[in-house]
Amino acid sequence: MEVLGIWLSLAGLMYVAYQGYSVIVFAPIFALLAAFLQGLPVMPSYTELFMGNAVGYVKAFFPVFLLGAVFGKVLEDTGLAKSIAHAIIDKVGHKNGLLSVVLSCAVLTYGGVSLFVVVFAVYPFAAFMFKEAAIPKRFIPACIAFGSFTFTMTAIPGTPQIQNIIPTNFYGTTAYAAPITGMMAAVIVFVAGMAWLNYRLVQAKARGEGYGDHKINEPEVAIDTSKLPPLGMALIPLIAVVGINYFLTFYFTWNPDSIKAMVAILGKPTPLMAPAVRNVLGIWSLIVSLVAGIVLAVAIGAKSLPKTTTFAKSINAGAIGSLLAIMNTASEVGYGNVIAALPGFKQVSDFLLGIKFGGSPLVSEAITVNILAGITGSASGGMSIALAAMSKDWLAWANQVGLDPQMLHRIASLACGGLDSLPHNGAVITLLAVCGLTHKESYLDIFVVSVVITVATGFLMIAVHAITGLV
Repeated sequence: MEVLGIWLSLAGLMYVAYQGYSVIVFAPIFALLAAFLQGLPVMPSYTELFMGNAVGYVKAFFPVFLLGAVFGKVLEDTGLAKSIAHAIIDKVGHKNGLLSVVLSCAVLTYGGVSLFVVVFAVYPFAAFMFKEAAIPKRFIPACIAFGSFTFTMTAIPGTPQIQNIIPTNFYGTTAYAAPITGMMAAVIVFVAGMAWLNYRLVQAKARGEGYGDHKINEPEVAIDTSKLPPLGMALIPLIAVVGINYFLTFYFTWNPDSIKAMVAILGKPTPLMAPAVRNVLGIWSLIVSLVAGIVLAVAIGAKSLPKTTTFAKSINAGAIGSLLAIMNTASEVGYGNVIAALPGFKQVSDFLLGIKFGGSPLVSEAITVNILAGITGSASGGMSIALAAMSKDWLAWANQVGLDPQMLHRIASLACGGLDSLPHNGAVITLLAVCGLTHKESYLDIFVVSVVITVATGFLMIAVHAITGLV
């Protein structure tokens, strides 16, 4: 009965997420339902357990959500993101239409731009080019999804996306964890994904299928690119984010006693204090990098900012947008921690920890993260729930078998980008809406490039590590 209550709660949360209801409202409701069914007092479960862990997540990751959203909004409003997308699509050309869209999304995503900004920046150029090249419009969402939330979001070492930053807080790693595994996974995902997309295009061409007759959210026939900033200037903020993050991670020496020094000055520990500098080093590095990127984007994009807006509006809009993102994920984390505290969860966790293929915790971690990302429809939310509940057990297991925590980091990151992209995923729904397409028209290709290939690659990397020991 205890385990049944947990599964009923999970099923309820998945259903309301699929129906489009906010998890900010329903995550605590279903968490408290599960707690009530197992005899926990409801109000302490909410204020002390749910909210306590949600607040801890906000404390740890809000700066990354906030600065990332502001950075993306400034790039969007100044035209810097559109300049990059246009230049790549124009240079790669119509003959390689699918590849040009994927690459433009990949460059923006690896530079720290959020998926939602990437969609709005790339879609108009992609639609215009696909129409000219007679490429079916229904492939645009898959190309954008593939370039934005697969290999550049979770695999390539150093990516500043939150899905690659969250594990640093649990494992004391950096954004560049397991570089060989990450790069191998990125190459495999890229090659397999492009092979699938090109195969599908060949099939469509053989049937004589063209762009199609579309009426919803069609961009202008001609896109005015004359006022866009030059590509070289537009790339500077993105290069700065990646470069500064790399420097602060590997060449800058953070004072390992800085937290202790602060405690000594204050005379007492601060609430929710990190156990050591290494647990927040990755977040500190990214905070500084994003601040530098924002400053450069403002300086470079000042002349191209439309007269109808101001930097104050851009920054405010980015900040407000970040609140929804962080609260969605924090609510899922609060939910996960309530579930993890229930007596019935021990049976679930024992089962997951009992998955011992290869003698390491990697398979257990990959399965758990994938399942929770699929249930919540969120890569960051699913991974955060899994790591909050079980990372200590996986880390202890890794220490017993001599497994480098970097592998735990990279496999968790890869896994969260797998089943998260099921039909109820918010990013998938937004992507299709912006493109003016439906699940029926475009989801199959999104599913293959973002779910099937990504999930398979994660488990393949576990096998490669077991055989070679490469990290």
